[in-house]
Amino acid sequence: MATTGSASAATGTTTAKRKPVFVKVEQLKPGTTGHTLTVKVVDANPVVPVTRKTRPGASMGRPSQPSRIAECLIGDETGCILFTARNDQVDLMKPGETVILRNSRIDMYKGTMRLGVDKWGRIEATEPASFTVKEDNNLSLVEYELINVNDR
Repeated sequence: MATTGSASAATGTTTAKRKPVFVKVEQLKPGTTGHTLTVKVVDANPVVPVTRKTRPGASMGRPSQPSRIAECLIGDETGCILFTARNDQVDLMKPGETVILRNSRIDMYKGTMRLGVDKWGRIEATEPASFTVKEDNNLSLVEYELINVNDR
């Protein structure tokens, strides 16, 4: 039995892709995902990776590849936030560069917001932006507290 979804796949028609909705840094909230932003890299500091001990019985065939991590201060004309760059992302996040972050998410680290891009997102270098980063509105300096609401 053919459904309408498989019929359109059989005829070769595809659905139209949505245009990305660009947001500003000041609009970011804890626990949200799917953000697309154009930001400038203000600062990038490599983080020394923590070496983990191998567990007995773990796969002995391949040695673990140390991951490269950098904490980058990024922002736009509305504010700034810390971005956690991992592995190949570290090479793109150079101070002074302008990048587009697609499908980024907010991670919480020690009660503060950090922006990140996982395997479902993408970082693209773009032409230099004309705005100056508003560094006095750093969203990563705001500390949040998790409160559990009990239904009584």
